[in-house]
Parts: sequence; C-alpha cells; structure tokens
Amino acid sequence: MTDLRTRLRAVPTLTGTPPTWDPSQTPETPHELFVDWLLGAVDQQVPEACAATLSTVRPDGRPNARVLILKNVTDEGWQFASSSTSRKGEELAASPYAALTFYWIPLGRQVRVLGSVEAADPEESARDFLLRPAPARAEALVGRQSAVLEDPTQIEAAVEEQAERIAAEPGLVAPNWTLYTLRADEVEFWQADQDRRHVRLRYRLEENWIKELLWP
Repeated sequence: MTDLRTRLRAVPTLTGTPPTWDPSQTPETPHELFVDWLLGAVDQQVPEACAATLSTVRPDGRPNARVLILKNVTDEGWQFASSSTSRKGEELAASPYAALTFYWIPLGRQVRVLGSVEAADPEESARDFLLRPAPARAEALVGRQSAVLEDPTQIEAAVEEQAERIAAEPGLVAPNWTLYTLRADEVEFWQADQDRRHVRLRYRLEENWIKELLWP
C-alpha cells in the first residue's frame, strides 16, 4: 500500500490548460454559462464532453453514482434519461434529488449541478427514446438493467429478440423509458489553477439567482 501511495502521488494532476475566464463577466443565470463551457469543451474536442456523473440517494441513505450522457439543457434544467425501473430511476422515485458533475480535464474545468428531479410526460419521454440508436433501443426494451445476470449468453438472445421487434414496429417505445430534468438550485463552476488558487463561482437560487465567489 505504501508503494501504491507513492505511485499515486507521482501521477500528474491539474494538467489542463484553462481558457481565459473572468467570473465578473458572467450571465445572471447558470444555464447560459454552462452551455458556453460545454460547447467550449466540444469545440476543443474534449472526449465525451457530454458525459456526467449522476449522484442519487439510495433508500438506506447511502449515495450512489454512475456516469451517463447529458441530453439537453433548457431554461428548465439539465436533462438525462433512463428507465424508471433502473436503480437510478427507483432511487429518484424515492428521493427526487440529485447532482450532476462534469469534469473536462483538458480545460481544467468542473461544473457541479444540484437540485430536484422531475420526470417528463410519457410523450416527451417517448420522443427521446425514439431518437436513440436502434441497438440502444433494443437493449432498453429488454428491460433488465441492474438485474443479476446468470449467463452472459442471455444478453445476445434477448437483445436480438427486441431488435426484431423494432424492425417490425419502428415506433416501439420501452414503457418505462423516462426523460428526467434536474431543476438546479445550486450550480458551481470551478476552474483549476496549478498553484491551487482555483477559481470558483457558485450560483444559488433563492427568489433569483445569486452569484458568489468561493475560496479555493
């Protein structure tokens, strides 16, 4: 373990090159700034810039997290999708609060988004489902996410069966597929500094959005 600690301490950190950023020249709401940062990461070809860690709360109070893909950002909030019968779907049903964390290493930037989560109506969720690639729709139609897998060979047969259903009925929608919107009440923008004088700007929602600089 001592050798591992030594090796980990030798791993370079804060290797990104942060763009020029003046927190005093930022919009009054976090949504516009987030989209600017996100598209900046896309333009700089940051790998999988729309990937985020979604953190939820289990019924026993323990946190749970996984990486997924951001679908959209609107004035209402940050959107992602999943089956309502998945582990994250069940956790959101029990405790409709979550956090999304984005980290774009090449740019030395991180964004944390916290708030409540609401499920879209079935029609909007169905539209999202039908925009997914056919293999992803087939996998979702199997509907066994997070269930115990006794035999890996079962996956191919189950997905192939659903792919045949999609070919015969292109408008088929997984009944539990749900588009979620995280309605933020706190968003923090963090930009790295190699001397650890990180720049942190937090938006807090009261009646209106309040902007605050934070200590590193």
